Amino acid sequence: MPKFETEVVSYEDGKIAALSGASPGASTSVSIMPDLPGHCFKDEIKSEAWINKLKQMTPSYGHALADDARLCADTRAMTSSALGLSGLKAAG
Repeated sequence: MPKFETEVVSYEDGKIAALSGASPGASTSVSIMPDLPGHCFKDEIKSEAWINKLKQMTPSYGHALADDARLCADTRAMTSSALGLSGLKAAG
């Protein structure tokens, strides 16, 4: 029976991974990709150095934006600025 979901497929040791499924495009990859480092680097992702680097690259890493309105607004403003979009301001 065919599957119509997107999933991470990886080699046992995590050295190579890909998205597979009916729609492995932008709409699904955004929610899947933050979990990919933990899927491929199970031990490393637990280290403080890795967590700090992930938080540096993605300040909202480890937080649910749906649960933190200020962090969500700040993240949207930072992203909008990086993309050259206008109209969103950081919470203040």
